[in-house]
Amino acid sequence: MKIKIGISFLAIAFILVLSGCGCKKDSGEQYKISLEIWGPLDDSYTYSEIFDVYKKVNPQVKEIIYKKITVDTYKKELVEALASGQGPDIFLIHNTWLPSFSDKVIAAPTEIITEQKFKQDFVDVCSKDFMDQGLVWAVPLSVDSLGLYYNKDLFNEAGIATPPRDWNEFVSDVQKLTKINNSGEIVQSGAALGTAYNINRSTDVLNLLFMQSGTSIVDAEKRVVLDEVKTISGNSQAPAQNALNFYAQFARTGSPSYAWNPRLHYSIDSFSEGTLAMMFNYSWHIQTIRDKSPKLNFAVASIPQFSGGLPVNYANYWGMAVTKNKLPQGGITSEIRTKEAWNFLKFLTAKPEGDLVSKKNSLGIGGGVDPKFDPAAAYLEKTGKPAARRDIIEKQLTDSKIGIFAKDNLIAQSWYQKEPEAMEAILAEVVDQVNKGQITVSEAIELASQRFRKLNTK
Repeated sequence: MKIKIGISFLAIAFILVLSGCGCKKDSGEQYKISLEIWGPLDDSYTYSEIFDVYKKVNPQVKEIIYKKITVDTYKKELVEALASGQGPDIFLIHNTWLPSFSDKVIAAPTEIITEQKFKQDFVDVCSKDFMDQGLVWAVPLSVDSLGLYYNKDLFNEAGIATPPRDWNEFVSDVQKLTKINNSGEIVQSGAALGTAYNINRSTDVLNLLFMQSGTSIVDAEKRVVLDEVKTISGNSQAPAQNALNFYAQFARTGSPSYAWNPRLHYSIDSFSEGTLAMMFNYSWHIQTIRDKSPKLNFAVASIPQFSGGLPVNYANYWGMAVTKNKLPQGGITSEIRTKEAWNFLKFLTAKPEGDLVSKKNSLGIGGGVDPKFDPAAAYLEKTGKPAARRDIIEKQLTDSKIGIFAKDNLIAQSWYQKEPEAMEAILAEVVDQVNKGQITVSEAIELASQRFRKLNTK
């Protein structure tokens, strides 16, 4: 973003408006605005350099505050604050939350962020999650997708040289890696799959299998079609049933692929203890595993795919949105607050279109700013997260820690969820019922579909 500072005060203000780094009251009166951001991730120091640079670039923003709220209470506190009109100016929103927050956020003005620019900069899943009717409602810094964590020592011991590339190889490896004693107890598991409550992100893995199997969970009109029967190669098939049956086989006693059950330790703990050979999870748990077991010899590979299908991964990430109905404060109008908030988010996340100011002008604006400073790149470098922006993904592909996740962000998908927590609970419950033999796989898909439809019609 290139900002040319003139010598007159009016020229400075005018150019800031055109560059997307400031705005001006209709009366011509100048102002100072503070922006408050809420989120459950990161600490305030993560953003300190970015905030300092932006205040030099846009002197009308006098302060930017980041407030971290524990993830367990974040959504509740946020909803209550937004309802009272006392919430933040900007807040982190999960990629599945937009349907339930649509009346609480305001889209980016098209003169600040266009549909074309957003689609050009960010991976495809971001457009599906954070765009509606050609408008951008939230912007991400990072996207995460599932990776296959595997224990290299257990693979070596079993004579398996490389991680599985497709699900057929995966099933074969699970059978080689699983050890069951004479009492029928699993003493070493090939993979954590099949159950709901002792597998971290179990429903995300099931969603992944739905998508990879060709299941449309909802259609273009947001109607639930999870139980839809399709004709494939002249045969009637129920892809969702196939996916759930595939998932459940790993927790089915007597199955050749039996490797997991509800009595085993939580998946992350089992993997850290060295008794679990493979699990699926996101990039942020690399450090979790290292903290739990510093000497564990593990790596992460791309997730397996079904042969012949289009490659798909499942996305789980956050974006930043602008509050719609915050009460005006200090004479700052809602329009000005909205524009300033979105100007900052464009600066924070979008691919820069030019250089920042590198020298002070006669009023001292722009001093000490690196002309090549990229806020999103700086954030990702500090946090070690996989990128949402395509140009940064290209640079992360060779990263030994997050390269796999960055690459798979290009094929990541998600689906419309009006009430994501309730839908997750429904999937977990039907999986558990299948494990207990209370319902069949076909009944589980039918039950989940019925309950999804009730949520979507509320």
